[in-house]
Amino acid sequence: MAAAAATAVDGDERVMAAAQQILMSLGTSDETMKKDMLFILKSLGTSSSSADDRFSSISDPPPAPSDADLRLDAAANLILRWDSSPGSLPWDDSPDEASAYLSAVDDVISAVEDGFGGDRAESLLQQAMQRLEDEFRHLLVRNTVPLDVDRLYGSIRRLSLSFASSTADDISTVDDFESSSIDDGRSTLDHRVSGSDDFSAVDLMLPGSVDDLQAIANRMIRAGYGMECLHAYASVRRGVIDECLQVLGVDRLSIEEVQRIEWRSLDERMKKWVRAVKVSVRVLLAGERRLCDLVFADADSEACFAETAKGCVIQLLNFGEAVAVGRRSSEKLFRILDMYDALNDVLGDLQGLFPGETGDFLLEEAEKILEGLGDAARGTFTEFESAVKNETSRKPIQGGEIHPLSRYVMNYVKLLVDYSDSLNQLLEDQRLDGDGGNGGDGDENTRCTPLGRRLLSLMSYLETNLEEKSKLYEDAAMGYIFLMNNVLYIVKKVKDSDLRTVLGDHWVRTRRGQVRQYATAYLRASWTKVLLYLKDEGIGSGGSSSSVSKVALKERFKSFNAGFEEVYRIQTAWKVPDEQLREELRISISEKVIPAYRSFLGRFGSHLEGGRHAGKYIKYTPDDLENHLSDLFEGSPGPMNHPRRKLSS
Repeated sequence: MAAAAATAVDGDERVMAAAQQILMSLGTSDETMKKDMLFILKSLGTSSSSADDRFSSISDPPPAPSDADLRLDAAANLILRWDSSPGSLPWDDSPDEASAYLSAVDDVISAVEDGFGGDRAESLLQQAMQRLEDEFRHLLVRNTVPLDVDRLYGSIRRLSLSFASSTADDISTVDDFESSSIDDGRSTLDHRVSGSDDFSAVDLMLPGSVDDLQAIANRMIRAGYGMECLHAYASVRRGVIDECLQVLGVDRLSIEEVQRIEWRSLDERMKKWVRAVKVSVRVLLAGERRLCDLVFADADSEACFAETAKGCVIQLLNFGEAVAVGRRSSEKLFRILDMYDALNDVLGDLQGLFPGETGDFLLEEAEKILEGLGDAARGTFTEFESAVKNETSRKPIQGGEIHPLSRYVMNYVKLLVDYSDSLNQLLEDQRLDGDGGNGGDGDENTRCTPLGRRLLSLMSYLETNLEEKSKLYEDAAMGYIFLMNNVLYIVKKVKDSDLRTVLGDHWVRTRRGQVRQYATAYLRASWTKVLLYLKDEGIGSGGSSSSVSKVALKERFKSFNAGFEEVYRIQTAWKVPDEQLREELRISISEKVIPAYRSFLGRFGSHLEGGRHAGKYIKYTPDDLENHLSDLFEGSPGPMNHPRRKLSS
């Protein structure tokens, strides 16, 4: 009986389970269908209580998914599909697919913001953000436009701050001035071109990519991944800016490396730095700031730009610091002043590009470097003055020509005038030692600019040095020729340049007067002895034939001939480069010698004419002497170099 009962119960269980499964598979909660199923089971002998209990336990089917569920599922499918794809990213294939991907990301972000989807939504969001960051980098790299430096310089030539090839590039140190190759005819600068720096920023990113970058940035920032997006942007764009600096010729060098560079190479690097400062700040970084503002329109673009660009500014400033603390030498002054002017010009731009703490830091650093460059310029100028004052070369210049020191100093100071504004500012608070060596120009010294006062002092040092060098000549007359040549050279350099405005007309007139004084001293030192032979004393009184000593007369003519020939032999080898001065000296000599000789010949020539060997004593006519005087100061010893003007024998 018990076994039969157990078998019946087991059968009921199987029937009930089957019925229960049927109802669940049908997915219905209809009460009428339940009642119909109970009636059938009871008619088959199933216990009523068992059927009732079992059907009452059948749960309702799960509700239909919501719109949020469906959107999250669709977003998950799309994100996971692209995340598992090893090939191209959506933006490489189709803008439509890129848009669909971004819409899926929007749905995931919305789900997380609404607290919907739990860990699943958070995981999807993390996957999507990683994918967007990769695509963000990919877009930045693929759409970067290389810097076309030739085109850039072609459009902003007024930025060129390079020296002419034959000016400061040829200026060596004062100690090496004798070997310098400064060409007086070409000693002008082409780097101080007038006009404003009227140029605009350049875009180093294809315009069509900005919208895509902005779309990704907006979503990453909205999802709380803004820092990751900013870092990705900064890391890529820093590399772009670094490459631009290399194109502009600015390498990353330590202070020690800069100080080990030989001058010619350093000079070139300093020129490139000057151009790079303006181009970097006003073109590259200005364009970078604009791009940053577009991509991160509603975010902290200032912080992103600071992280991207501050390294470029620091690299430029580091080179400036290395130059500022480097060894001072006169040839560096112009480059240092170029660097000073360039950095000073962009301080306002830096402040505008970098507001906030980063801007304060960079501006403070830039001002320190600017001050250091200013100190270097002042110190270099002072050392140049000292070098001119104490230059002690003892080798006389052949022919009394212009001394290399004069050429060096005058070409140097002509270049200095181009930096008058900066130098007046830098030298304003510096006091001159003693009376400043103003060389008698005290009244004018007190009225002129700081640079003018220093140049007056410098000219005085040069003039004093030249006077000392004139004493190296054994022949005093040659010393005066040397002084005339050099002072006139200095005067012409001043008169024909902006130096005249700085030093003043009084200074020029004073030096012209010195040239005339030297000319008078030359005539006295060179021709007084020769003219003494044309005096009447010692020949006889009255000029009558009975009182004239022919022996004495012959000796006078012979001595005059020898004296004139000696002066001719020596002074044809002397050189007076200035044509006007050369001609004026010849005229002055002629005015003294020719009338005296003509008069002497007229008074006493008849006493020897017709006598034996008269031509041995009266060798020259006044015209002969005039012709020979025209050979003086040509720098070619005579008479052998002038066969058509050989002295008669």
